[in-house]
Amino acid sequence: MTRPDFVLPDAELEFRASRSGGPGGQHVNTSSTRAEVSWQVTTSTGISAEQRAAVVTRLANRIDSEGWLRVYSSETRSQFRNRELARQRLEELVRQALVPPKRRKATRVPFGEKKRRLEQKRRRGTVKQDRRRPPND
Repeated sequence: MTRPDFVLPDAELEFRASRSGGPGGQHVNTSSTRAEVSWQVTTSTGISAEQRAAVVTRLANRIDSEGWLRVYSSETRSQFRNRELARQRLEELVRQALVPPKRRKATRVPFGEKKRRLEQKRRRGTVKQDRRRPPND
């Protein structure tokens, strides 16, 4: 259950452009088409405290020590399009982090399954015991 109504506040987003890597001709070395979108999760007013805690917990490996969440895009040759793609990716990342995890249902191994497993172990033990060298009398 994602929240389709969630939108990141424009005022809290920082955009930066840099040179895109990869192969290319003469033009690729002079244009900054790679886009980076940064959002400071820890000081954001666009989400509640509970939502912030959920995002920080679930995206801990993507948030730096200062609380910034960064997403990059260099898929297209257009800086504008890369900015839009990076922003969409960031929003989707946050939306998925806001989805509450499913609660685990405690389950038990069925009695018949347990019985079959133990019987199979007994049979296997018997087979191994039969392979042993008989004791010297």
